[in-house]
Amino acid sequence: MTLYLPDANGTLRAYEPRTEPLAVTAGAPFTSRTVFSAAHVVADPYADTTPDSPAAVDWDATLAFRRHLWSHGLGVAEAMDTAQRGMGLDWAGAAELIRRSAAEAKAVGGRIACGVGTDQLTAGSLAEVRAAYEEQLAVVEESGAQAILMASRALAATAQGPEDYLEVYGHLLRQAAEPVILHWLGPMFDPALEGYWGSSDLDAATDTFLEVIAAHPDKVDGIKVSLLDAQREIDLRRRLPHGVRCYTGDDFNYPELIAGDDQGFSHALLGIFDPLGPLAAQAVRVLDTGNTDGFRALLDPTVELSRHLFRAPTRFYKTGVVFLAWLAGHQSHFTMVGGLQSARSLPHFARAYELADGLGLFPDPKLAEERMRTLLHLYGVTP
Repeated sequence: MTLYLPDANGTLRAYEPRTEPLAVTAGAPFTSRTVFSAAHVVADPYADTTPDSPAAVDWDATLAFRRHLWSHGLGVAEAMDTAQRGMGLDWAGAAELIRRSAAEAKAVGGRIACGVGTDQLTAGSLAEVRAAYEEQLAVVEESGAQAILMASRALAATAQGPEDYLEVYGHLLRQAAEPVILHWLGPMFDPALEGYWGSSDLDAATDTFLEVIAAHPDKVDGIKVSLLDAQREIDLRRRLPHGVRCYTGDDFNYPELIAGDDQGFSHALLGIFDPLGPLAAQAVRVLDTGNTDGFRALLDPTVELSRHLFRAPTRFYKTGVVFLAWLAGHQSHFTMVGGLQSARSLPHFARAYELADGLGLFPDPKLAEERMRTLLHLYGVTP
């Protein structure tokens, strides 16, 4: 049946939903790329909470979504910004999420890497920042997961210059039991990270970042770059020490960065692979055969959806990710921790639905249509 979707001007336009999903099947493990999907958390819709309360998580639905990602061969990047770290999920909730997800990964044979940050703090001395990182690193290592050293708001607020980043990260890398992934999250994802690595000049910041890696190449599995600048990522990955991977976090330019060029390529650690999981996995398996054109033919059409979900203010992309998970039937409701379901507009949701439906992302298009219709009615759209 026809849906009437509002655009940014408040005008309703007719849309005919797709009747069949894209045919995707699980397959062999990836051979050419290492691919992580950052994963969202499912809120408990029956919890009596407020936006500033500790997160109430539906653990069964949250873990079921991770099993969905693993079933398609994707690794899970856990307790990252996609899971609303610092935007609804505090450290206590993240620690429980890490422990539960790592145990689930062990049970099903899934790959998992978990975020290590300092969100116990809002600010503090360098010693307090180090201690906060150490506490979280211990939780991740004890869980058996790989560690992702995330950018720290507290360090950004405390550091006086590049030397403080070199000291803190050097200390952490020396004590890490296994090679970690370093995560450079740009200020478009979190404004509190402006000037990370000691400078707002990205060339100077890149030099400091590379200095950290060069001093400890045996302790760095790879870097995750989320700056939404494809050429900067390419230039950076060409300067990495041999054996250190680049995991793209560029949700605007991921097909070309993963495909690569004659001088190398990026692996992937992406929030957009939360809604794109099965399709992304199919594309990577095509790439494994050496068919770059086939890979691009599958993944290039998804970029419009990704750019829509991650448009400014980019930090609210999690709302669109959870919205699509609800439409796809991965959860029974559209409620988010911290009340973040209110962070995007009805026209934004309508366009996200239209783009995702056009890609065939919904396993049950009829269910997605019914849920979209319910949301439209809730907002007063009555045709």
